[in-house]
Amino acid sequence: MKAEPTRRQVLAGAAVGAGATALLGGCSQPALPGTLSGTDWQRGHLIREGRFPAPSGPVEEIDILIAGGGVAGLAAGWRLAEAGFTRFALFELEDAPGGNGRSDRNAISAYPLGAHYLPVPNREARALRHMLRGFGMITGEANGAPVYDPLQLCADLEERLLWRGKWQEGLVPQTALSNDDYAQQARFTSAMSGFREAIGRDGRHAFASPMALSSTDERYRSLDRQSFAQWLDEHSYTSAPLRAHLRYCCRDDYGSEPENVSAWAGIHYFAGRRGWAAGADGDREMTWPEGNGRLVRAMADRIALHLRLARSLIRIETDGSGVLAHVFDHRASATRIVRARAAVLAMPHFVAQRIAPQHTASGHFTYAPWVVANVTVSRPPRGKGAPLAWDNVSAASESLGYVVATHQTSSADGGPTVLTWYVPLSRETPSQARKILMTRTLQAWQRIVQDDLLAMNPDLSGAIERIDVWRWGHAMVRPEPGFLSDPARMAAQRGAPPLWFAHSDLSGLSLFEEAHYRGVIAAESALAHLAHPFESLA
Repeated sequence: MKAEPTRRQVLAGAAVGAGATALLGGCSQPALPGTLSGTDWQRGHLIREGRFPAPSGPVEEIDILIAGGGVAGLAAGWRLAEAGFTRFALFELEDAPGGNGRSDRNAISAYPLGAHYLPVPNREARALRHMLRGFGMITGEANGAPVYDPLQLCADLEERLLWRGKWQEGLVPQTALSNDDYAQQARFTSAMSGFREAIGRDGRHAFASPMALSSTDERYRSLDRQSFAQWLDEHSYTSAPLRAHLRYCCRDDYGSEPENVSAWAGIHYFAGRRGWAAGADGDREMTWPEGNGRLVRAMADRIALHLRLARSLIRIETDGSGVLAHVFDHRASATRIVRARAAVLAMPHFVAQRIAPQHTASGHFTYAPWVVANVTVSRPPRGKGAPLAWDNVSAASESLGYVVATHQTSSADGGPTVLTWYVPLSRETPSQARKILMTRTLQAWQRIVQDDLLAMNPDLSGAIERIDVWRWGHAMVRPEPGFLSDPARMAAQRGAPPLWFAHSDLSGLSLFEEAHYRGVIAAESALAHLAHPFESLA
């Protein structure tokens, strides 16, 4: 264990009220080039409205159908390919796979449209390590622990914080905290360390990643019956700087305020990860210019011949010992029928409910909306104090700051770069936030992003050349109190031949390692159902 707290332990400060004004739009700025994009909600709403032509053409016969090309669906396809199984097809609504791990690029750099890093996996994440080894990201072993290719790990400087007008290395404020702030910080860090090392009565870690491998001990599961904010109040964590950090953490991983996050999930943020790697690399993060786009592209390349893009699964039902699916081809404007011996629905629960209502139960699933802006600048940000880092956060901003796309390559050469800026719309209800996403103009978003960046880095004045905005209406499931025992989530986890579910919704935590795990175990269930030999990686 490190003696000093990390990013996931203390970020004091953050004058939330002051930062919130930045997202209201400040001084008027000149219009900039850019695009306003996002997931194809029009295709998604077609499923809700059910306006499709009658099926035509011959019935396609396959063994396994995967519906959804996000991380879980790609992981399911990857697992089938690893097992030498080739008689499957993956159908994805969008024109490109990847879900919220998607990326894009311009003449300067690739950049993420959503998730931008993967923590070094835990020892229990066997399937994920197997995949990283296959992709050449794990290169060997030392003293029994995996050795990671250093080029896949975040380069120095990893992170910096704008604190009281000056950038400092790391996200832990170094000055101007009261004795009580320091005492509460130490107490919270100690409590999280205890949870991190705790073992339940069933012999499992209290908090694991993937979360399905966590202990079922009621001492820990009972934390899910209250919000993280309630738990903090109950344990007298009243320090304003500490509470500001914990709000940042909940918004960073869950897109939600502490009042809307289960205490179990809030603690899992700090206690669930014990990265396993040789040397001191266990506490590090893997990142690339395109973020997790590197991983989803590698999975998609592995199963490229099986991908069917721009196709929506609009209905699926059991048909004897298999399934019968109606698939709409958006490019051909035609509905086809696909018969499969087994199916994996790798999609959010609210979509699965419309496609397979007879196989899904109603549950309390809510989703956090996000905005991601990729900002092209003619020169990198600087600022007083610590030099530019990969992750740059302001304690006074309502945004979550920005990451530097070229940090792994050429961010120090003074040339142009791309800054990926993030904000979850967590103050509003999800439905209110989605209305904002649908109605706010590109120019309004550009003003918000530009004002926030210039508040953090006045030195960028005159350097911002373009702002491309990407909207996520249902970016991630929110782990609200009670999510661990939600009947719909529990039912979807179980699945039943010939239909299984695979999505991070089943974990309640919208994280790469969770989606990957769910895809792998669903694929292995389908393989077992078809009596195809394999050795489990889960």
